[in-house]
Amino acid sequence: MKKTIFSGIQPSGTITIGNYIGALKQFVELQNEYRCYFCIVDQHAITVPQDRLLLRKNIRSLAALYIAVGIDPNKATLFVQSEVPAHAQAAWMLQCVAYIGELERMTQFKDKSAGKDAVTAGLLTYPPLMAGDILLYNTDLVPVGEDQKQHLELTRDLAERFNKKYNDIFTVPEVRIPEVGARIMSLQEPTKKMSKSDPNQKAFISVLDEPKQIEKKIKSAVTDSDGIVKFDKENKPGVSNLLTIYSIFSGIPISEIEQKYEGKGYGDFKGDLANVVIGALKPIQDKYHELLESTELDDILDQGAEKANFVAGKMVKKMENAMGLGRKRK
Repeated sequence: MKKTIFSGIQPSGTITIGNYIGALKQFVELQNEYRCYFCIVDQHAITVPQDRLLLRKNIRSLAALYIAVGIDPNKATLFVQSEVPAHAQAAWMLQCVAYIGELERMTQFKDKSAGKDAVTAGLLTYPPLMAGDILLYNTDLVPVGEDQKQHLELTRDLAERFNKKYNDIFTVPEVRIPEVGARIMSLQEPTKKMSKSDPNQKAFISVLDEPKQIEKKIKSAVTDSDGIVKFDKENKPGVSNLLTIYSIFSGIPISEIEQKYEGKGYGDFKGDLANVVIGALKPIQDKYHELLESTELDDILDQGAEKANFVAGKMVKKMENAMGLGRKRK
């Protein structure tokens, strides 16, 4: 029997090539080996203020990108979190086994609440909702970046605590951190992870950026003064980051790329890299725009929600029974 993978991405703006390489590109491969649930976690997005119209636009946009990069709805279940009520129900029950102290220790809560006069309770209780997302589907593996590893550890703790206190119903998931391309770095600060929320627009490439934008961003990417195209993360972080991007988008090993540009400057290297990225993103962008204009996307999301509701609804019932919720009918 296939193992189950769950992953969720927030619909908070267009994803970067870092998100694509670190997550979506790998999801396409995983769907052939695993039973996959890919969720647009819109309920997580509202832990911070959102423009409702923009949020709805971003939900459809992210769903279209999932399909455009190669997620096959016949192989994987793609759905919107808020369309499956079991997620909020599971989150409440898991909040009731979580401790305030462990929630306050979460690094992301500390970072997002730092310096603010007031933050929402939802920002604090984000991790039990994330745990519910994962545990509802008997998930075996969760592919995440290093920044989410702490939340996954808490998910495991909550699953084990629930199993021990009430009934042994949850699969305790394992963390799956991608080995290659998990961290694509900023084009302007190559020691920092590329982020779609970076205020410097030159620091990241969006999957939906136009060719001219991509070319401009790559040409202005920070490198160094020695002009040698060589992978050396410690001494040449900017060039190493660009080599990683080149290798992943072209399929050419980094050693071969280094040989190709031996004796050449950064100008040639960056120009060719821009063409490689533009060429790789074009079919994704074409499919994305086609999906947004059709009813196919909504049909896929409707079917995904139906499948997810069936599986998640059964687990919520198990959770309620384990905790003694609801009436026992005569």
